[in-house]
Amino acid sequence: MSLPHAILTALLEKPSSGLELTRRFDRSIGYFWPATHQQIYRELGKLEQAGFIRVLPSQQPSRGQKKEFEVLSAGRAELTAWASGEQEVKPVRSALVLRLRAAAVVGRAGLDEELRRHLALHRRQLAEYEEIEGRDFGAAAEPEDRLRRLVLRAGIGLETFWVQWLEEALTEVEGMEPEGRATEGMETEESAGGEAAGEGV
Repeated sequence: MSLPHAILTALLEKPSSGLELTRRFDRSIGYFWPATHQQIYRELGKLEQAGFIRVLPSQQPSRGQKKEFEVLSAGRAELTAWASGEQEVKPVRSALVLRLRAAAVVGRAGLDEELRRHLALHRRQLAEYEEIEGRDFGAAAEPEDRLRRLVLRAGIGLETFWVQWLEEALTEVEGMEPEGRATEGMETEESAGGEAAGEGV
């Protein structure tokens, strides 16, 4: 249910058209709750049918005019009830972390390249968050701005963690002995063990 509530939040901040909402998601809300423009338009239709939002009256001819939506009192009440209620804590899923576990049993081929790719992505996202913080939240004295900054700080904290962890993981993987050499060493040990066993017999 979080996407409709994210849309209600955005519309309460500023009445917008579907296209404007899509752009705002790309620049802000989408950082922590991504959505395609098809999903946004679909949810707008559902919210309008539910009586939570309405199209703003326009003085311009309707043909070719972008419809702007605003939140009605029922929509505000729905968002208030959702924001003040309990939120389920969901376990974290990471395909990359699972891949490391798999690599331990099937081999590390391509793992270092993938770690570098993820590291570059997280470094870029962290830099973007820090730029937004410096640009938009200098003082952040108002309670609303302080709450929005907390959202951004959560993103900065998560990206900082991933950058640090990926740097550690990459250093660890790059420092490991090549798998071919490790296999040869195991075969040598097994051969030596077999010869010793044969001598004992």
